[in-house]
Amino acid sequence: MTGADAVPRTGARAAVSATVSAEWRRRADGLFPGGVNSPVRAYRAVGGEPPIIVRGEGPRVWDADGVEHLDYVGAFGPLIVGHAHPRVVAAVTEQAARGGPFGATSPGEVELAERIREALPSMERLRFVSSGTEAVMSALRLARAATGRDLIAKFEGGYHGHVDSLLAQAGSGLATLALPASAGVPGSVASGTLLARYNDLAAVRALFEAYGEGIAAVIVEPVAANMGVVPPAPGFLEDLRAVTRDHGALLIFDEVITGFRVARGGAQARYGVLPDLTTLGKVIGGGLPVGAYGGRSDLMALIAPSGPVYQAGTLSGHPLAMAAGCATLDLLDADLYDRLEARSAVLEAGLREAIEGAGITASVSRVGSLLTLFFRATPPRDFDEVREADAAAFARFHAAMRDAAILLPPASQEAWFVSATHTGADIERTITAARSALQP
Repeated sequence: MTGADAVPRTGARAAVSATVSAEWRRRADGLFPGGVNSPVRAYRAVGGEPPIIVRGEGPRVWDADGVEHLDYVGAFGPLIVGHAHPRVVAAVTEQAARGGPFGATSPGEVELAERIREALPSMERLRFVSSGTEAVMSALRLARAATGRDLIAKFEGGYHGHVDSLLAQAGSGLATLALPASAGVPGSVASGTLLARYNDLAAVRALFEAYGEGIAAVIVEPVAANMGVVPPAPGFLEDLRAVTRDHGALLIFDEVITGFRVARGGAQARYGVLPDLTTLGKVIGGGLPVGAYGGRSDLMALIAPSGPVYQAGTLSGHPLAMAAGCATLDLLDADLYDRLEARSAVLEAGLREAIEGAGITASVSRVGSLLTLFFRATPPRDFDEVREADAAAFARFHAAMRDAAILLPPASQEAWFVSATHTGADIERTITAARSALQP
């Protein structure tokens, strides 16, 4: 059995048995921990068997059993122009025919970097890496070197990749030293990370009062999107900018999800707050593995070979990822963002009406084309409130939506991703399915 054998010939929902997917899952179970190469794919948070996806086109994916799904996972963010956009496919195909990687600089790196800097002027210089995790790890190393300080402050519920020092769980109180949240992370490493409550500037000020001379940087998702979508409270980002500047610390925006998603210039353009350093991923590679970090020229001058901060990557700036990224970013014009905003707003309103009609406790939080349905009365403002949401109710909702061939991220603390290829009819189909799925 091959992947090609499993690809359905039509876009219709096929009435076939699940034996093909089951066989792929059986083989995967014998090869990968938990049968997957990233934990969320195992569907442990929502139950049921995880899908085996063999093809995508526009806003739809097909599983190995021939079932067509309307997709709101979108590879967790990068596919803002949908699956297999013809211009992206053509760009990758043309580059593949030219060869690479080369172990040397190629024009695609320059072209993509120029596009990124045009959209995010705060990234005066940047460096490509192969993942968001690498981007964050490198930015933290740079922040420590630039300030001569060791401590990093982050927010409860914020996920910045599987960097050892940031895999930290929340303690009690407003501001606390972190403890490891993963086996294999030494306490001494996690103790270099400080935690504060998202949207709580008092907690941030408490950190600086206690550890101000030792804090190298504050790293934040300007729109929290890894605990579900939690927007910044009015003034929160502006106050973060002020307090870090006052204490000589750097402000790092993790825009791996929000970059080119909530606006062409990311959250920093949407909210008008400029960080010292920015990390990117996801969309800048058009769905291929990529990351980037960058910021002020004086800071980036510290990166080798210009300066003493070592960071390297054999596959950094991979020609295929650069080609996909350039093709994707070239499609992101003002009309596309207007369509995204309009379609996402209709989806938000429809879900709110469905919640009200069902008479259940739930709420919707949205920023641009990022959206989460929380099973709690009001949208959360921080991670404590996120954890109050009814995860079991979401699992039931997820299963009902999957029965209706609507594929949502398989965890209650994830964002839904609307793409530019979702049509008005797709949105209405989703709302109709949600009305039924939300019935008590």
